Amino acid sequence: MAISKALIASVLISLIVIHLVEADQVNTDAAKKKIDCGAACSARCQLSSRPNLCKRACGTCCSRCSCVPPGTSGNRDVCPCYATMTTRGGKLKCP
Repeated sequence: MAISKALIASVLISLIVIHLVEADQVNTDAAKKKIDCGAACSARCQLSSRPNLCKRACGTCCSRCSCVPPGTSGNRDVCPCYATMTTRGGKLKCP
């Protein structure tokens, strides 16, 4: 009985350690991901009627989120952080 309890305890501890190691690796990979915000925002804002304003707002959002949705508009579901950022007035910040 004592051996089976020790075996179960060691298996549970091993599973917890493996889970923690995998979670740490996922967080490290996400932190390393950097994109070229200038190029991404130039592509995003190429059809904007106010390209300088668009690039400035996009650059701020990109630096905070490390993500810019593809295309010139829409596709906000690709970058949830980018899609939910708002101004003080409650309007969407990112173009």
